[in-house]
Amino acid sequence: MLTQVVTVFEAMPLFYLVSVALLSLTVGSFLNVVVYRLPKMLEREWYGECREFLAEEVSNIPAKELPEISLSKPDSTCPNCGHQIRFYENIPVLSWLLLGGKCSQCKNSISKRYPLVELATAILSIVVAYIYGVSTITLFMLVLTWGLIALTLIDLDHMLLPDQIVMPLLWLGLLFNINAGFVPLQDAVIGAAAGYMSLYTVFWLFKLLTGKEGMGHGDFKLFALFGAWIGWQLLPLLILMASVVGAVVGISMIAFNGHNREQAIPFGPYLAVAGWVCILWGEGIWSWYLSFII
Repeated sequence: MLTQVVTVFEAMPLFYLVSVALLSLTVGSFLNVVVYRLPKMLEREWYGECREFLAEEVSNIPAKELPEISLSKPDSTCPNCGHQIRFYENIPVLSWLLLGGKCSQCKNSISKRYPLVELATAILSIVVAYIYGVSTITLFMLVLTWGLIALTLIDLDHMLLPDQIVMPLLWLGLLFNINAGFVPLQDAVIGAAAGYMSLYTVFWLFKLLTGKEGMGHGDFKLFALFGAWIGWQLLPLLILMASVVGAVVGISMIAFNGHNREQAIPFGPYLAVAGWVCILWGEGIWSWYLSFII
């Protein structure tokens, strides 16, 4: 069965790309759920652990009621009126367009972010499928791409890079490179270690010099994730790209949006974008950069 599907996809490239796009639109809809619910699930878990650890100290303090939530329960509802969203109101992009971007009951606006995330997931997935064709690499890269989209949005919203997403993707990169998917396994292992330790070292040097924390621990793990996928050789390019874009955006926010320079800006999204670009086109960019510098 699988062989037949592969044969059909290879014989009909357009059908293959359309299939990937439709699948990715559905995944994009699910990513919207993950981005919204996972931080709430973690908050509830952390709150429970803190109360358990500080049982005696907080025994006289009323517990804050945090609603039980998972990625599947409760069903999705309108945040304004509580209307339970029906399956035909949850078709990626199409439902948002047909509803005019409003709840079918209370007519409250539905954020444009939902269809935009779905479209972005589909577009990035098509790029991956087009570059790598009908292959195992495409499957691995699609999973990585979807995970990076979720991490980017969660970090933008909450300054958080959950281990529940980062660590499985890191291990997936090492597994992918067992047979030298992108790089030899030795380079992947060194890349993961170098990625983590380099930012970890920068973090502590900055803290010793300034007394402040310059980045979160999740950034170390995300950089290690990319080291596991692309090895250590492209890590300098990755951090250079992420730092330049991050600096430009940060300076622009301070200059034009009145952003408080003391307020932290998430670095994870820049790492995620730069890392994804490095995987797809890093060798060419690095070669051009070195030739330009030399």
